[in-house]
Amino acid sequence: MSTNSFIIDGKTPINGEWVGADSGVTFPVYNPANGEVLGQVPDQREAETNRAIDAAAAAFEEWQWSPVKTRHDILRKWFSLMTEHAEELARLITLENGKPLADARGEQTYSASFIEWFAAEAMRAYGDHIPATIDGVRNVTIKQPIGVVGIITPWNFPSAMITRKVAAALAAGCTCVIKAPSETPFSALALAKLAEEAGVPKGVINVITTGSSSTVGKILATHPIIKKISFTGSTGVGKVLASQCSSTLKKMSLELGGNAPFIVFDDADIDAAVAGAVICKFRSSGQTCVCANRLFVQSKVYDEFAKKLTEAVSKFKVGNGLEQGITHGPLVNAKAAAKVDEHVQDALAKGAKTLIGGKRGEGAFYEPTVLINIADDAVVMKEETFGPLAPIIKFETEEEVIKKANDTEFGLAGYFFSRDIGRVWRMAEALQVGMVGANTGLISQTSCPFGGVKESGWGKEGSKYGLDDYMVLKYVCMGGINSRR
Repeated sequence: MSTNSFIIDGKTPINGEWVGADSGVTFPVYNPANGEVLGQVPDQREAETNRAIDAAAAAFEEWQWSPVKTRHDILRKWFSLMTEHAEELARLITLENGKPLADARGEQTYSASFIEWFAAEAMRAYGDHIPATIDGVRNVTIKQPIGVVGIITPWNFPSAMITRKVAAALAAGCTCVIKAPSETPFSALALAKLAEEAGVPKGVINVITTGSSSTVGKILATHPIIKKISFTGSTGVGKVLASQCSSTLKKMSLELGGNAPFIVFDDADIDAAVAGAVICKFRSSGQTCVCANRLFVQSKVYDEFAKKLTEAVSKFKVGNGLEQGITHGPLVNAKAAAKVDEHVQDALAKGAKTLIGGKRGEGAFYEPTVLINIADDAVVMKEETFGPLAPIIKFETEEEVIKKANDTEFGLAGYFFSRDIGRVWRMAEALQVGMVGANTGLISQTSCPFGGVKESGWGKEGSKYGLDDYMVLKYVCMGGINSRR
């Protein structure tokens, strides 16, 4: 099967049938590396979304009672199909997202791993026995699927952000309606196609593509049949969805914006810190929610770190992600590149100095950039850049950098490098984030909980905790049991 066979023009799966928009309207999906049109997807709105919700509700009546072994076996088959078609799926990610093929292969592996993980977790939705404090009763808790789930995912990980949610939902016994990102919908459709081949029943997975995300998002958030929303995206949109969900008191999982600090102390292994910064800041051209956004470096090693990071960045090769040797691709679109340039120009106007990069390329490209001498009031100190910009800020003391690192409304991830075990514990506890990388810039693992604090959202994805967000805990008190006394 070729990659082109996964570019499904003009149709999405609703209730087991591949259909277009009632209006017949479609919109194009572009390759950000060259602006070419990859294909068309339907512009679906209220009517199609409501049909998808109804289909998921009907499918839930059967799927919720399916044996956990059945769910396990179907998810395992889905995982096997993803593994079988790994190269085609990776190329599809590169075509619609722009990331280099090596990164796309990594995402494909990561994406499939969630299906494998939750296939096993389906068998482990354990309850508890609670000792009775009243004579003649027995107490237990059981876990049950919450119901139909609305899933809204971003474009930066077009495959993994879907499987991290959908695999957990299906393992728990839920059905779902997915609003695919308009920039990268083909990966979502490819996953749905393979899920069908794996034996996922009709109506369990439904996909909507739309040119009006706010319209479909509001329907999912306010519809009484939808019992949970799982959203990954900006904090601003997350707040809108939370407000809309309040009308029905839906359960929500929100993985929102970040402004991750990356801290290098003077006792750190500087080469390891530079390597960590390269993968943490520049992976996917800086378009990951856990990317380092502010690089704080202690004064004694500031110049050394800046020099070595600049040398590392100078070895990057920017271009079309399908070409040999490319390390960094374009941003998702020209608008994203313009935002990076705004942050760079703001920092320069406030006294920053460019060590490398700092210029827009054609279309969606932006040069990987390292800046020093960052002012405290620079925009990059407060806003998430979401691009290949590494601003380096000098600090003197541990207390100072903790205060600066936590001076943000976000709290998704944080990183630091130090060989002092006492400092490692202090920093891990002091950073106001949901995830900490100590002496590493790569923290995402299927088996570990992913999620933030403060305005970076709530809930956890992946890990043994990820299943609980799609289930309700029910307490059962059984009376009338004779006492043995």
